[in-house]
Amino acid sequence: MFSGIVEELAKVSFQDSKPDGGSRLVVESAILSPEASIGDSIAVNGICLTVTSVEKGELSFDISPETLRVTNLNQLGSGDVANLELSLQIGDRLGGHFVSGHIDDVGEIVDRRSEGDCSVFRIAANKDILNLLIDRGSISVDGISLTVTKIFEDAFEIVIIPHTAKLTTLGTKSVGDKVNLESDMIGKYIARLMMTSNIEGREKIDI
Repeated sequence: MFSGIVEELAKVSFQDSKPDGGSRLVVESAILSPEASIGDSIAVNGICLTVTSVEKGELSFDISPETLRVTNLNQLGSGDVANLELSLQIGDRLGGHFVSGHIDDVGEIVDRRSEGDCSVFRIAANKDILNLLIDRGSISVDGISLTVTKIFEDAFEIVIIPHTAKLTTLGTKSVGDKVNLESDMIGKYIARLMMTSNIEGREKIDI
């Protein structure tokens, strides 16, 4: 479990393809690598990955073919940057919102504009995600806990301050870039509960 508060903007050393269709990702990590151990869970661009090696300021991760298919990790190469966050511990402050590290879909930035010193992003997303969003609710974008400011039929908007732009991947993102999206976990559970309740209600009426 994560909070969506990025702890390190890490540079990708390399990502090598594996015979099974997966890959091995290695990132430079001066901040988190001293705290990390093999087997730990770390969110990389919002995706919960397992640390497979810690060596000389670098963290390694094995990525499955499925993860490469359903996230933007397949776009990472040498010199790119990624958002890192260690998993939460009992007693940690929850500065963002509950983030599982399980990506719902990949969205696309369709507009970026400035408002004062802030940046406004419009991100195209599928209906399943948009139906779970609420005005001023939370969403994870590349592992960053952000507030939804507007919702459209095919997209939503978020606003980031200069601090967030400097310390996360969003500072370098532009129109056409892909981002990992994870809807608010609480909203998903409520939606599932309501759908199940409606189904059960119809069954009772039919009986």
